[in-house]
Order: sequence, then C-alpha cells, then structure tokens
Amino acid sequence: MDGKITALRVQQRRQDRVSVYLDDEYAFGLQLVVAAHLRLGQHLSAEEIAQLLERDAAERAYENALRFLSYRPRSEREMWQYLQRKKVDDETAAEVMQRLSRIGLVNDEEFARQWVASREANRPRGVWGLRAELRQKGVADKVIRAAVSDVDEEEGALRVASRRAVQLAGLDKQTFRHRLLSFLQRRGFSYDIARKVTDHLWQEMQVQHGSDGD
Repeated sequence: MDGKITALRVQQRRQDRVSVYLDDEYAFGLQLVVAAHLRLGQHLSAEEIAQLLERDAAERAYENALRFLSYRPRSEREMWQYLQRKKVDDETAAEVMQRLSRIGLVNDEEFARQWVASREANRPRGVWGLRAELRQKGVADKVIRAAVSDVDEEEGALRVASRRAVQLAGLDKQTFRHRLLSFLQRRGFSYDIARKVTDHLWQEMQVQHGSDGD
C-alpha cells in the first residue's frame, strides 16, 4: 500500500487520533503526535507507512502505560506484565519501558520508597510483611532492604494495634493476647514485636481500668 495524502482528519470519537486518507480513500489511523509531521499532497511509500504504523503502535502502548500508572505507581515487573497482557511485542515494550524510566515514572527504588511510605501512613505493616509485598511486585531484595531500612516497626505496630485493642477490651488476658498477636502477625510484624506491643497494650488497658494486669 502506498499513495498520496489527500486528507488528514481528527477523529470525532478520538480527538487524539487522525484519520489518514490516501488517494481520497481512508487508509489508516494514527495518534496525533505521530501524524503531526504529515502534510497534504505528501506521498507515502509502503515502507514509510509501515514505519508510521509501528510508531503508532508504540505511541498507543506508551499512552496505555501512562493510563495504567495514573491509578497508582507500578513496579518494573508490573509494567512489563501489563504490556504483555496488552499483547505489546517485546521490542515495543522495551521502548516504552525506556521512555518511562527516562522520566522517572518506572523506577523500582522510588516505587519501593513510595510503597513503604504509603503503608506507614495508612496501613502500617511489619518489615516482614513489607518485604513480602515488594517481592511479590518483583522488586529486588537489595532495593527492598534500602526501602525498609528506616521503618520503625514497633511504632507502626503500636499504632495499628491500639485501634484493634479498643475492640478487644473486656476480653480475658489470654484471649486478648492471642487475638492481638494474631492480628499483628497477619500484618507482617515479627513475633517479638507483636508480643512486646501486645503486652504493653494489655498493661495499659489494665491501668486505665484500675486493674493489676492479671
């Protein structure tokens, strides 16, 4: 397929795409950024058309990747898996990954820092739990170690357990300890931290209620 460009029309339903007409017939659609340099009367060879369609596929993959990132940050593995699900070929996927990496939108070091910060602010988890989550996202162990190095696990456990302890008030010591310990360990806190925080909160609640803690 080749021919002379006789019309370039922005599509009604997709304002970011342009319909290209060759010799007065619709030929193909392109992303606006890909079609930007085309002009009426320009002759396109079959090779040039193939190159335009390749660039269009890459641009669409890139824009889809940006949309995927708009919901939350993604790890490198998550982005690769997304592109594979979208049937993007390996060469195009690599190009998209490079573009995202150059502008800092896909970076496992930053992703891991943001993940830990978000957990610390909203849903504290233990270091073990954070490591497990980040490994599941495909983040390398070296990067994970750096991301969790400053986590105050005891402080996080105390924050999340304090809310839970209020719901367990009135239980006997054994049941209280069992349920709160299990609660903390399910959230990735180590047994030692969970036990320390649980014992502290039990004693604190007994003081508040005028008991001796037994």
